[in-house]
Amino acid sequence: MEKLMWLVALVNSFIFCNAMLELTGPHDIEGTWKSSITLQCVYVPSQDFVQQTVIWTLDRDQSPATVFRRDSSGDHIMLSRYRGRLSIPKYRPGDVSLEIEKLEIPDSGHYTCKVTWRAQNNSLLTRERTTTVKVVKVSVTKPVIRPGNLGFTVPKGARTSLTCSANGSPPIIYRWFKGEPGGNAVPVSNHAVLMFESLQTSDTGKYYCEAENRASSQVIKQSDAVQLTVRDRTKPSTTVLSSETKANTTAMPIPGRDLITTALATGSDVRVLVRQEVTIGPQRTRLPLYLIILIVVLSVAVVIVVVAVVLCRRKTKEDNPYEVTYQNTKNDARRQICSGVNGKCTYEEEKPKVKNYYTPEPMKENDYETISIKENIEYKILVNAMESEYEVGDVQ
Repeated sequence: MEKLMWLVALVNSFIFCNAMLELTGPHDIEGTWKSSITLQCVYVPSQDFVQQTVIWTLDRDQSPATVFRRDSSGDHIMLSRYRGRLSIPKYRPGDVSLEIEKLEIPDSGHYTCKVTWRAQNNSLLTRERTTTVKVVKVSVTKPVIRPGNLGFTVPKGARTSLTCSANGSPPIIYRWFKGEPGGNAVPVSNHAVLMFESLQTSDTGKYYCEAENRASSQVIKQSDAVQLTVRDRTKPSTTVLSSETKANTTAMPIPGRDLITTALATGSDVRVLVRQEVTIGPQRTRLPLYLIILIVVLSVAVVIVVVAVVLCRRKTKEDNPYEVTYQNTKNDARRQICSGVNGKCTYEEEKPKVKNYYTPEPMKENDYETISIKENIEYKILVNAMESEYEVGDVQ
């Protein structure tokens, strides 16, 4: 019974290990000429098994050949025509996928991934998986033009770009033209990206690109033309909505617009109302930062001056309380007198109630008053003498 259980356990472990070490990957894959391709070969690592060797072989026209080998000594590319084009991940356990760069037509064939492990009892276990690769040449597709971050309408002096993108077998050759396909187009660039370092108004116009590769068809594909518009910042903005068909146009002024033209375009069975708006006038420009700061400083200064003037006037009124008191006293001195006959009232000025204690007579109690009333003998003698002289003269 014990031997039977041991045998069952051994079989289960063998089946489990086989499931863990099973190689997975696609059976068929198609690669594009001159591009890269990855042939997947992946398994789940196990602690009971150690990877010993990895071998990739190519079977083309029933002549198998080893193209890659990994062992304890390192990685080895066995065929010279694969030198510099083959690689296998080194630091991803369980991943031994083969990557081929710059595919060539002779790279087509059956690729076999062969991995060998060593078990703990030193027994070897080998697994294989085959993938069929077909390298084809793909002609270039119709290219598409993508604008830069600013779009197709860009201000003058800005930096922008136009990118031409197409799919197909590399290398893809790109050419840029200014104009329309089939017209008098001018070549401007031979790169996928058309750069404009500093746009000028002369750069305004239609552009298109061509894409070509070395596929067997040798077909050149052209993109649709796009309109690049360079907007001059110094000129007034103009918005025009127009129709490509002939139209009868009438104009009428509307407030807020300089001119609005309404056109009725007539087709075979469709009538379309087209509005054309033309805005003429200077564009709104933002004030420079230094002017904004100057205006703010001047406004603050004016407010400070006004506050100072108000405070000075209030202080002046507080310094003259006597004038206010006098005016109020004067108004209070007027007394209202009403008679009951006609119901009339008159106003009468009252005499000031302030008493005047002034007396014209001198006060004899003071010394200086007494001195002023004493007779001056010398003065009296002099006066008498002068009177006698006048009398003598008259007698003569």
